[in-house]
Amino acid sequence: MRYMGLDVGSKTVGVAVSDPFGWTAQGVEIIPIDEEMEQFGLERLGELVAEYKVEAFVLGLPKNMNNTIGPRAEASQRYGQLILDQFDIPVFYQDERLTTVQAERMLIANDVSRKKRKKVIDKLAAVLILQNYLDTHPS
Repeated sequence: MRYMGLDVGSKTVGVAVSDPFGWTAQGVEIIPIDEEMEQFGLERLGELVAEYKVEAFVLGLPKNMNNTIGPRAEASQRYGQLILDQFDIPVFYQDERLTTVQAERMLIANDVSRKKRKKVIDKLAAVLILQNYLDTHPS
């Protein structure tokens, strides 16, 4: 089963996909969106779904540190409902607390400049979200 991992923000969506066996996650791209203008990048997302023959989505759920659902997690759930309605593909949620911090640390450890980090961090966060899901839900 091929999964697509998404790190949903208010301005971008980081995208990752699994290999066809659902074992490993690879970064694909960052889709620009504008939550305020209700531009959610669904056309590009649909192209990627078709290209990779995606069978399920895994969305990062940015819970608060005390495990409650806050405004960003609610926004992710709204995005999940939007893509479920649009593509009729199952949507799963993966706790993503600290994945962006983890991604940032990985990039710093590899001496990636601040300017370059900004360009790839959402895609790397999507990889971490998806890989964490795959590791805890073996196919």
